[in-house]
Amino acid sequence: MNNREYASIVCRELENTLGSIDEKQAEAFVELVDGAKEIFCAGAGRSGFQVSGFAMRLMHMGKKSYVVGETCTPNITKDGVLVICSGSGETKSMVNHAQKAKEVGARVALITINTGSTIARLADVVVEISAVSPKSAVQGAFKSIQPMGSLFEQSEGIFMDIAIMMLMERNKMDSDTMFGRHANME
Repeated sequence: MNNREYASIVCRELENTLGSIDEKQAEAFVELVDGAKEIFCAGAGRSGFQVSGFAMRLMHMGKKSYVVGETCTPNITKDGVLVICSGSGETKSMVNHAQKAKEVGARVALITINTGSTIARLADVVVEISAVSPKSAVQGAFKSIQPMGSLFEQSEGIFMDIAIMMLMERNKMDSDTMFGRHANME
């Protein structure tokens, strides 16, 4: 296969996966994030890269956002929301973060494949991304041509960008407003 053939298949996979996200879950996610005093973002591996990008876009919107594990991240309080990206919903460090957040009264949002996971049971909002992954608890009939968890990781990143667009609309913001908060010490 050539580049264009791969691109066409990957785009169809993404369209199918993103199109299957429940609208009520997406809206509940956006509402939870929008109402938070502070947003803490956590994920391991490639999911961690995706959620770090979400934290950056939240900062561009003027929201207090942090990446869990960074040296300058403060403690979470009852006014905070913890956003976790975890395909399996069982990553031990992410389970620990969710438990700690709940202990202090913070709310938890999870983006996952596995809605029956430990973190999903702790979460206030669960956004299911029905993507094939080796970490998926249930393997459906759909097969991705992409390696390992790529479809999930791409889909969670795009979903969070869509959530940013929904937040921008709610808060009457545009890219020009946000660009004013873009890093100037590059």
